[in-house]
Amino acid sequence: MISKKIASLMLLVLGTNGLAAGTPVDSKSSTTLWYGGPATNWEKEALPIGNGRLGGMIFGGVDKEHIQFNEESVWLGDEDDTGSYQAFGDLFIHLDVEPNSKPAQYRRELDIQKALHSIRYEQDGTHYQREYFASHPANLMVFRLSADQKGAYSGTIVLKDAHGAEVTAEGNRLMVSGPLSGKYRKPAENYGIRLQYEAQVRVFNEGGVLTAADGKVTFKDCDSLLILLDGGTDYLNRHDKGWKQAHPHAAIEKRLASASSKSFEQLLEEHVADYQSLFNRVSLQLGDTAEEAGTLATSERLDQYRGAKAKEGHGKRFGQPALNLKGGRADPDLEELLFHYARYLIISSSRAGGLPANLQGIWNNSNNPPWRCDYHSDVNIQMNYWFVDNANLSECFTPLSDWLYSVVPVKRKATKEAFGARGWAHRAENGIFGGSSFKWYLGDGAWIMQNLWDHYAFTQDRNYLETRAYPLLKNLCEFWEDMLIERPDGTLVSPKSQSPEHGPEVEGNSYEQQLVYDLFTNYIEASLALGVDKEFRQKVEHMRARLLAPQIGKWGQLQEWAEDRDDPNDKHRHLSHLIAVHPGRQISPLTTPELAEAARVSMNARGDGATGWSKAWKINVWARLHDGNRAYKLLNEQIKGNYYGNLFGFHPPFQIDGNFGYASGVGEMLLQSHTGQIHLLPALPDAWATGSVKGLRARGGFEVDLTWADGNLSNAVIRSGQDRSCQIRSSVPITVMQGSRKIATQELEKGLISFAAKKGAAYRIEQAD
Repeated sequence: MISKKIASLMLLVLGTNGLAAGTPVDSKSSTTLWYGGPATNWEKEALPIGNGRLGGMIFGGVDKEHIQFNEESVWLGDEDDTGSYQAFGDLFIHLDVEPNSKPAQYRRELDIQKALHSIRYEQDGTHYQREYFASHPANLMVFRLSADQKGAYSGTIVLKDAHGAEVTAEGNRLMVSGPLSGKYRKPAENYGIRLQYEAQVRVFNEGGVLTAADGKVTFKDCDSLLILLDGGTDYLNRHDKGWKQAHPHAAIEKRLASASSKSFEQLLEEHVADYQSLFNRVSLQLGDTAEEAGTLATSERLDQYRGAKAKEGHGKRFGQPALNLKGGRADPDLEELLFHYARYLIISSSRAGGLPANLQGIWNNSNNPPWRCDYHSDVNIQMNYWFVDNANLSECFTPLSDWLYSVVPVKRKATKEAFGARGWAHRAENGIFGGSSFKWYLGDGAWIMQNLWDHYAFTQDRNYLETRAYPLLKNLCEFWEDMLIERPDGTLVSPKSQSPEHGPEVEGNSYEQQLVYDLFTNYIEASLALGVDKEFRQKVEHMRARLLAPQIGKWGQLQEWAEDRDDPNDKHRHLSHLIAVHPGRQISPLTTPELAEAARVSMNARGDGATGWSKAWKINVWARLHDGNRAYKLLNEQIKGNYYGNLFGFHPPFQIDGNFGYASGVGEMLLQSHTGQIHLLPALPDAWATGSVKGLRARGGFEVDLTWADGNLSNAVIRSGQDRSCQIRSSVPITVMQGSRKIATQELEKGLISFAAKKGAAYRIEQAD
């Protein structure tokens, strides 16, 4: 058995903000994906790299390397039409090998501790190594091919454009440029906005020679190769600037020139330092995995975890039945790996200054992708960002708020035309220019604003609240002031609409009612925090008090509609009437036990079978209902039934919200703070009886480390980023210590401790005598 030295997780390195900077302590088994052969399938086998803006999918072939690449702004669309996210291109490296020569000791690996992809193998007495990464500091992708013998590399490098432009070759450079072409529902030239794009490849050799001709670079007898890949468009995330900026050529030239002046080692060192400044903030240990499991390729570990009767993709496309998932091999390291993988994927697809992660993050190999590879706003874009602040990656959240702030003027105009109302609302499908399609789901805007409010709740960033979240919150409240319908008894209900993708269009469905309640609550707290708009705040308070409240139906369920019409045999994948449980905060076993029990009845009726993202949501709901074992059952079944061998989650097909929703569920099982209390281990399952986590964030600007054994909290450290009161809930008696001084002891009847926390201070939580 592998011992992971739980105690080492309690080492603290205080950063300049008083919170832990963190050092990596997780085992390689929980931070590495590896495989014994090249990938042949993009969706199920290739491995992703990304720097937030650029993404690549690596195949790792021996005689032909294939790197399919994307850039976040390669879109067809405009302010009227969502359009579609597009593939960018492919880089092929054709390697000369002897006929019938076969590689040995092949290993394809993604080290998510360093965000470094590597390929190693031996062929004809030579050991080959390739190292790939997408650098955020250099803002491009870097590929190095090396070997232990001189003159080992001969072949050609080919760049393929996904939009049909001609590739030119000169010196050590490949380049392609042009206006985005193609067709998604209509020809590219018929969209109101048509972006210009460019991609460049630079090749540097040690030993041997390079030649460029006929759209390719040929290399002969080289000791090693360094390849830099960059691309971009003239997109600008600014509605007031017409969404356009200068042609990308100059920016690409500048980035490539800067990177070309540095060695591979320098580029790698800068990349790893930048990436680990985010990734190393959190460590997780959920139990011991048998040593031999760590020797298996990742796809084989997944198969062993599944057991013989569970197969990927089993079940219907939109509503998988519950699987027979008994058996399989326990592998806590794999459960940890999927949590870390989600953090790797969000760091790789959502960085400050860029666009938010879409339905597939930034990885897409099609110009006609599923659901446009868009920003789907009836659960998916929200799920992408549920876990980000809790997982101590607040910097990765800003693309969502920046994009929403940019597109709201477009939404406001469309909303005025559709409803004659102030403010703004959403259709379900959304693009980078604010264009949208499919149905109006009026609650969607409030749901995204829930993400934006939560970011403030975690970070306590007043400037963000004042300049980003508050204006959007207030404007959305104005929309609902215009749209709510007053019933004869004075109750306020939403106009006729559908519970997303489910049921009839009726007034007052629970989806809108719960989200409007949440919106009003968040607005009231924002207004109080900033000390502004007292009169409007009081109006919102009055409207909130008159909203139709959650209803309990005839079979004890939480009603999805104002009328008691729920079908106990309905297994629909959407859980729209349970938003008040998660990700909302209107219903909790601690504050509204009767409604929480009704939510439990509804969850049992919905069942555990579902698509990948729906299972992830169910993990979160059961965690909020404090049922750790039920949450773990869904977590276990999601891993067994909704992950490909490369650990991409699938709906099916691949949707990254399943990965991100999983990480949110793990966080909710270990730490909750939505009720204003820091609840330690609120839904710990029996399967994780002993373990630890370091660096999770709680609302209020707190950071938390936890260690537990035999199902009970052993100790914890809470660091405060603000001067503010702190209330802690625990199932075991605890004492708060600052150094050797006792601060507070738990009120045993309430299960709470309250104390005044100081900015930059660390508080040790111990079991009370």
